Amino acid sequence: MSDTFVVVGGDAAGMSAASKAKREDPETDVIVFEKGEWVSYAACGMPYYVKGEIDDLDDLVAVTADEFREERNVDLRTGHEVVGIDPEAETVTVEGGGETFEQPYDQLLVATGASAIEPPFDGLDLDGVFTIHDMDEADAVEDYVTERSPDTAAIVGGGYVGIEMAEALSARGADVHLYEMLPHVLQPFGDAVAEVVEEHLREQGVNLHLDTAVSGFDGGGAVERVALEDESHPAEIAIVGVGVAPNAELAADAGIELGETGAVATDEYGRTNYENVYAAGDCAEARHVVTGEPDHVPLALTANRAGRAIGQTVAGDPEPVGEIAGTAIVKAFDLGAARTGIVDEERAREAGFDPVSVSISAPTRAHYYPGGAELTVTLVADRESGELLGGTVVGREGAKRIDTVATALTAGTTVTELRNADLSYAPPFSPVWDPILTAAKVLDGKLDRE
Repeated sequence: MSDTFVVVGGDAAGMSAASKAKREDPETDVIVFEKGEWVSYAACGMPYYVKGEIDDLDDLVAVTADEFREERNVDLRTGHEVVGIDPEAETVTVEGGGETFEQPYDQLLVATGASAIEPPFDGLDLDGVFTIHDMDEADAVEDYVTERSPDTAAIVGGGYVGIEMAEALSARGADVHLYEMLPHVLQPFGDAVAEVVEEHLREQGVNLHLDTAVSGFDGGGAVERVALEDESHPAEIAIVGVGVAPNAELAADAGIELGETGAVATDEYGRTNYENVYAAGDCAEARHVVTGEPDHVPLALTANRAGRAIGQTVAGDPEPVGEIAGTAIVKAFDLGAARTGIVDEERAREAGFDPVSVSISAPTRAHYYPGGAELTVTLVADRESGELLGGTVVGREGAKRIDTVATALTAGTTVTELRNADLSYAPPFSPVWDPILTAAKVLDGKLDRE
């Protein structure tokens, strides 16, 4: 009798695990329950669908539901919601297809993802007020913009979603106002990145309202204004993008332990406090490569990688899910901004480090070769050990250079070792001293003097 591997959730982590488990052990019965109809889709592409750069929402689907069923032999059941888990009985309770039933499992993966945070704003139920965290929401935003052609747009939140949707709605002809309650946009990227991005957003016509808290929305059925503490501004569409929270209630109700972040606590193989119950993706914690402590940074690669590893483990060949550095990159009109590791010095001190940082600006190509641009690089290290802790980059070209820093973090590289890295050089691609090397050289010198 073959084992049964049940997966709760049909996006990145869930479908990666299901595919890998079935591929490694075709005799395993793999059942995936997904409460919606969309599976294995690229949420990161949704702003570009709204912008009009992606023609069809279906283009964001990596593998269709039918392909999973027919080509990968996965028992994928969309429109089925798992409403309960009993780890002692090793069953899940499922609602779908007009019935409620119990499904036994031998191994279980909780891959329930995350949901957009909805602040306690007045008027969230007005037409034209959206979050944008799943495919149906993205489709609804695109339909609304197409039908209404809003002249003014309010975006609440200056994170990834806010920045990307500012670009998307500007491209659709709206006068965009972005509201951020903190002093800067892209807070996890640090001030050096934020200041460059903010200047560029203003150049692109985005009206920034920093240190500004929104209290809600007003309108007669549809949104007409965004309300602040002492005033209001016109808004014919509003996007609320203030972050996401892990969908961990199902796990918690079953006695599956959560970590301090509020996401499901897991070990290096993605196991929870129940040996045959795993968790991965946006609902789960992962270990941070710099601090060695659990963290929650919901990103696509983390979910795909952890799901694939768990699928292999379930098939009988244990594979660690891997550590994370929180590496992220975002497009802000003509700029790219990226980060990895720990770039907040206060957080570094809380983790037991004595941080030292530098910020430099350097060209992305040889000075005589056309087409280059200035790239601002910030690196952070521990003063005593010289261990690299994190970094950021921002500029019109070269933001993917953050991957060099992320690789160095994964390897436990010191600043001196990074400074001496043998990176490639040719005038169309880099100066002799790549901007990352230049930043490492300057930071290494600062460590030597102190």
